Amino acid sequence: MNSDIVTQKAALAVDQNRLWDRIQAMGALGATPKGGVNRQAFSPEDRAARRLLADWAGELGFAVMQDGIGNLYVRKEGTEPGLEAVLTGSHLDSQPTGGKFDGAYGVMAGFEALEAIARAGLSHRRAIELVAWANEEGSRFQPGAMGSAVYAGATDLDALAAVRGFDGAALVEELGATLAAAPDIALREKPGYPAFYVEAHIEQGPRLEHAGLPIGIVTGIQGQHRYRITLTGEEAHAGTTPHALRRDALQSALAIIHALNEFMQDPDDVVRFTIGRFEVEPGSPNTVPGKAVFTIDLRHPDAATLERLGGGIDGIAKAQAGRCAVLVERVSKVAPVHFDPRVIAAVEEESEALGLASMRMISGAGHDAMHVASRAPSGMIFIPCLRGISHNEAEWASPEDCAAGARVLAASLMRLANM
Repeated sequence: MNSDIVTQKAALAVDQNRLWDRIQAMGALGATPKGGVNRQAFSPEDRAARRLLADWAGELGFAVMQDGIGNLYVRKEGTEPGLEAVLTGSHLDSQPTGGKFDGAYGVMAGFEALEAIARAGLSHRRAIELVAWANEEGSRFQPGAMGSAVYAGATDLDALAAVRGFDGAALVEELGATLAAAPDIALREKPGYPAFYVEAHIEQGPRLEHAGLPIGIVTGIQGQHRYRITLTGEEAHAGTTPHALRRDALQSALAIIHALNEFMQDPDDVVRFTIGRFEVEPGSPNTVPGKAVFTIDLRHPDAATLERLGGGIDGIAKAQAGRCAVLVERVSKVAPVHFDPRVIAAVEEESEALGLASMRMISGAGHDAMHVASRAPSGMIFIPCLRGISHNEAEWASPEDCAAGARVLAASLMRLANM
């Protein structure tokens, strides 16, 4: 059968209502009163989501496996089992007040693609696998994208042994409980790397919606540097200490932030500079703050620009710290990721064949694909989300856009699985 006909058959077998029903069923696990989800990594709600996915896979006769970090795999075998598989997936864990589409959409779209291909009776050379990556969000246990990082060798499982969650829970205990909760699921010792990886996701931004387009062809993920700035001054009485004698950590922090905002100005609006967390001690209304700590999230798609901007932070902080001591620490560094031209072309061409208009775009958010791309040719498919809202209970994507993305995904997986 002609390859183009096969990919079209896979796309046309996607059932919008079935996909939507599965998204809603998954969204009921950890549901919040405002319509979102609280399904943090390795929690009872997360375990329930994994169980539901495994049960759906079992009903269709797919093989189900899990590895030591808790990544959950669903496999539809190919006609040539010795070939490397094609992999798709995303994550099921959420922010504490997250939406029901971030991550979960990519898993549900991947499962719908597998089901559509199976129900259409289509064969393919390479196996097609779906993965639900463990702890992508990092909302309970740091670092985020933990499952894909361990899978790709960016970090070692043993190195995470001492990690504790923001709720005080020990990662090793919660991970162990998660794996033990599904004794019927085989343990995969060391998954091989795939021939190709494609991840579907909501955009988490407004560009597709503003352009009126249903599909984003993601060409890469911008790099991200994170910093922690600590100002140490001296606590003093608010009513009696003259300003000239104060070592006010808060005022020094504000001076640094003002200077950094000026330094990060970008007329093209590509730089992403964010102060995400700010803490002041002792936090008393009538005490001059003796300590201030804040974080910086700096992102850009160009590695050299990212290094240049990040390299200016220390000097600016020291110049603006006044009478306070300042410590600048870079706590993480993720280089920009550029996706594989073959995967980009496959997604773009299948979108065009389906009559779905698209645009090429860089992802502003990090995804599991950034780790997998170091081990396999990778790419991503974006669909629009309402007003670009994400990490929010109001997060929303339409049934039609969800189905469109799943159709492009199904067709792309079939094309890649026959390469």
